[in-house]
Amino acid sequence: MIRRWLARGGPYAGFAVFALIFGVPVYWILLSAFLPSDQLLSDPPTYFTTRPTLDSVERTVDQVPLWTYLRNSVVFAVGSATLSVGLAFLAAYAFARLRFRGSNVVLLLLLLSMALPQIATTIPLFRLYQSLGLVDTLHGLVLLQGSLLIPLTVWLLISFVKQIPVELEEAAHIDGSNFVQMLYLVVWPLMKPALVTLFIINLITAWNELFFPLVFSNSVDTRTLTIGLIQLTQVTSGTTSRPWDLMATLAMFMIVPIIVLVVIGQRRIIAGLTAGSGK
Repeated sequence: MIRRWLARGGPYAGFAVFALIFGVPVYWILLSAFLPSDQLLSDPPTYFTTRPTLDSVERTVDQVPLWTYLRNSVVFAVGSATLSVGLAFLAAYAFARLRFRGSNVVLLLLLLSMALPQIATTIPLFRLYQSLGLVDTLHGLVLLQGSLLIPLTVWLLISFVKQIPVELEEAAHIDGSNFVQMLYLVVWPLMKPALVTLFIINLITAWNELFFPLVFSNSVDTRTLTIGLIQLTQVTSGTTSRPWDLMATLAMFMIVPIIVLVVIGQRRIIAGLTAGSGK
């Protein structure tokens, strides 16, 4: 009986613990964003409220360039994910299909680049960006983050390309398709689940990125939500005070879009992760 119970209820119990650990902080952030000011730091804490309010949201809009931060985060995340997946798709096809001298060495160097800590390459990258005029620009941030995501994306896509039968590509060539048409009409549709999955994963990674926007952004016009969140610490009369209501509201704007994206794209994510697992 105990073994049957563990076999049947064990996965559900593990999921419940997992949901509790990750769900409570999210619930607390959402609750804090809608709590009245007199209940935000009350003792004992307020776990439920019957008086939700939008005062924190209104104060955030008035005191913080929220919409600018949100726009920059969307452009930064979507642009980085699009650039990384698009270039990685072409590179993965080249490594999987084209035979050229030194391909394994190039792939190894590409993968080794992931082992370099970000802080070790910051100074040379910053000097390069200064010389090119890319510091404090959104397209510079997109290029930087997109290039950071490419190595892992290439490595993951190579296995998916190898699972596509070469005979399909040869049949497309026999039917008169050129290389671009073959990629678009044959390879792209078969790779779509994996590409969508990696696009969502890269988008989430870029959305949560803090280091590069912190170093390469100098003005409000290029700052993302992550930078806005850490800059909400205010120094008043020699003491450090944190506006917890504004921080909770900004955190809510960071969390909710990702939750919605995962809920909408969960079938695509599962399809991409399980593609090629069975025949």
